[in-house]
Amino acid sequence: MNAPKVSVVVPVFNAETHLDRLVESLLRQSLPAGDFEAVFVDDGSTDGTAARLDALAATHPHLHVLHIPNSGWPSRPRNLGMAQARGEYVFFADDDDWFADEALERLYGYARANDADIAVGKMAGHGRNVARELFRTDQPDATLENTPLIDSLTCHKLFRSGFLAEHDLRFPEGGRRRLEDHAFVTRAYLLSKRTSVLAHYTCYHHVRRRDGGGVTATRLVPADYFARLRETLDIVDAHVGPGPLRDRLHRRWLRNEMVNRLRGKRLLDAPSEWLDQVAAEVRAIIRDRFAPGVAAGLPPLPRIVAELAGQGRVADLRRLAEWEVGVRARARLRGYDLTGSTLTVSVAAHLRSGRDPIVDAGRDGRDRLVLPVDGLDPELLDVTGALAQARLDLVARRQETGDEVALPVAVEARRVTDTAGATHVVHRGSVAVDFAALNSGRTEGAWTLRARIQHSGWTQDARLPLRVFCPADGAAPQVTDQRPDEEPGRWVRVRAAVRRLLRPATGRPGSTDR
Repeated sequence: MNAPKVSVVVPVFNAETHLDRLVESLLRQSLPAGDFEAVFVDDGSTDGTAARLDALAATHPHLHVLHIPNSGWPSRPRNLGMAQARGEYVFFADDDDWFADEALERLYGYARANDADIAVGKMAGHGRNVARELFRTDQPDATLENTPLIDSLTCHKLFRSGFLAEHDLRFPEGGRRRLEDHAFVTRAYLLSKRTSVLAHYTCYHHVRRRDGGGVTATRLVPADYFARLRETLDIVDAHVGPGPLRDRLHRRWLRNEMVNRLRGKRLLDAPSEWLDQVAAEVRAIIRDRFAPGVAAGLPPLPRIVAELAGQGRVADLRRLAEWEVGVRARARLRGYDLTGSTLTVSVAAHLRSGRDPIVDAGRDGRDRLVLPVDGLDPELLDVTGALAQARLDLVARRQETGDEVALPVAVEARRVTDTAGATHVVHRGSVAVDFAALNSGRTEGAWTLRARIQHSGWTQDARLPLRVFCPADGAAPQVTDQRPDEEPGRWVRVRAAVRRLLRPATGRPGSTDR
């Protein structure tokens, strides 16, 4: 029997109630059943999972099951599944996620065409964050230097089996070992001769279960978690010398696994004793492991959080988090035009905390964050340069599948003073979307539109009132304007001033000035 092109390895534990979607997606794959296999590794399930998997394997010859005593973590099942896999390439999936119909065929073809050791397919997140910037465009030869590869450290990727064997790449085992995928994927990136990013097709749907289940869903133990993080930093340091690249790679963990745990709702939801432990661990790593350039390269707000953590100012971190949960993006549709399959949207958006601006425009021409924390270096609060780097995207999301496409808006920033004397920085611009080509022409269904602002360390979305429906792939869209007859009263304090700036262009279908 010929070896399959792809082996999908799936660690499974008590998945009886949520396994269907993954299985159904595997059975729908455009890659013929004879060209791929799935290896389910049952990690000592205690429900009906084992019997369900055995029944599937009996019916579908390309689905295999391995039963093992419970290990308590995905690492050992993945390693055993990898050892049993016969495919030219291996993909690691989770039992509560699913594949798009053409995912395996497209990923395999892309990997072979580019002679890639690793192929990273675009992911859609359902209740959880996934990398976004990485998937703006296809990258046949992506590196840690030329793309934000380091933002995608889950193991849900295609790996060449010979590459894994050559470097003895395995997931670290030993109990409930956090960040096992970070250690595996980081080392793989650093050893790969070619990594290819497929961004034009959403391959994998990554899910946060509503019941909060999954063996990795429990609250982390700070000392153990950050010990594992240090081990991953060791992998980076063993391959990358001191300098800008190492700083940029280290910054990924400072931002995602450290600073983001000390911000907003995540901090406020944490027990005080646990938070104190996390803050102490973060402070120690900043002091012991990071060069000055690591924190210095963060956007303004995360850099301030890192500074407070480094100084052990936990009370100020809590005060800042209480303020930050009120920061929201506000967006206004200035107008739109539909010509054939092309929808042109003009939008304006800004960030604010409640009704207050987050930035103060000083008389000296410098813009500074307005934060409820004293004793900060004025240079940390200065966001004059950051405002020039702010981004505004129009994000189209397909409701049926979760496919998401971000389209950059040519943006200009203006300062508007409201009737109360507060100054808001408003970002405005327009973008044309060809729905015949959007998402590589896979447009059938309903689409929602959002404005996404990236500014000074925030990434915030605001829904726009347009809804788009495409009756078939590539068909001309139908647009519905869902704005109410009267504008909600939440804009009362800034409406008069902002309306002057956001006045839509006249003479375009759908343009209003409410």
